[in-house]
Amino acid sequence: MTDIIVIGAGISGLVCAQQLSQAGYSVLVVEKSRGLGGRVATRRLLEGSIVDHGACYLKSKGEILTELIELLCDNGVLQVWDGIFLEKSTSSPEDSISIPSTSPAYIAPAGMSSIAKFLAKGLNITLNQRVIGVNLTADKHWHLTLASNDGSSNSPITAKAVVIAIPAPQALELLQPLETELLDSTFFEKLRSLEFFPSISVMAGYPVTSPPLPQWNAVTIKDDHILGWIGFDSSKRLNPTQPIFVVQSSANFAQQHLETQDLQSTGKQILQAAADCTELRWLASPEWIQVHRWRYAFPRNPLTTSFLAVEGDSPLVACGDWCGGNLIPGAMNSGIAAAAKINTQLQQRILPDKKFWEILF
Repeated sequence: MTDIIVIGAGISGLVCAQQLSQAGYSVLVVEKSRGLGGRVATRRLLEGSIVDHGACYLKSKGEILTELIELLCDNGVLQVWDGIFLEKSTSSPEDSISIPSTSPAYIAPAGMSSIAKFLAKGLNITLNQRVIGVNLTADKHWHLTLASNDGSSNSPITAKAVVIAIPAPQALELLQPLETELLDSTFFEKLRSLEFFPSISVMAGYPVTSPPLPQWNAVTIKDDHILGWIGFDSSKRLNPTQPIFVVQSSANFAQQHLETQDLQSTGKQILQAAADCTELRWLASPEWIQVHRWRYAFPRNPLTTSFLAVEGDSPLVACGDWCGGNLIPGAMNSGIAAAAKINTQLQQRILPDKKFWEILF
């Protein structure tokens, strides 16, 4: 038996696990994917190329994230994304403005997932394992049933406490069979109230002989039915092998096409819109294209509290960027708060300072 199981290896889950692990608890992180970071995601392509298809950059926001960014910059994980950033409204296409660089954007040349790899140092993590059942034993311990991504079952695991660090709809689906047993109507009501904006990310590579490349790094598009953001992803790499772009859809477009079976065609439609918007017509004709749907990209109505907890003898806490805000700062704050809550329900040990990551280098 382990002290605490954390379900989900996104930023919130990793921060929570580090707090508890450094306080001396035995912690196991279980992640259904083959990589770390959740939406702070990097995809590895053929011939060593990489592309960030989730969170594409960081901006210094809040004390905790600012201090982490400074540390990662000092150690070569992050650097400033120098260049031109545009903002464009399709209602006034001629009014494309450059965004002043008063707030620098920070990128990871080795991929944004390197941030998650840093936060995961020293943790006990199992990947490619999906939690398919959560139950309480007679002695009030948590019993988790796991399955591999290939469908094979695995030995169950038990813990004194559980942290659910996944999107609220997924947490609700996992815990719903326990609703009558836990008898915490407020917990489930709040989970049910949460909604998310989806997004579709298109990754596309182009010949090295492509026409003159854009001078900008990224374009934020407002009021467009199809587009949300266009990024010149290979401008973030130290030695890019070819021009690579990432185009992220609007939430409304993603909602309309979320269940499509022909995701490639949807991706091509997004690229065509990007070509029209930027007047780079060749963006519609890539050498290769990959498309990823983010069902829970951004919380539509995040909670005002930093976590959700089931009160009782068997600690269970839910956290994520949907608690107390959104994006990476919200995820980090939620993970720290969830660790503090679990600690009060267990042995009330001394948790590390919020700068715990300084000892990871």
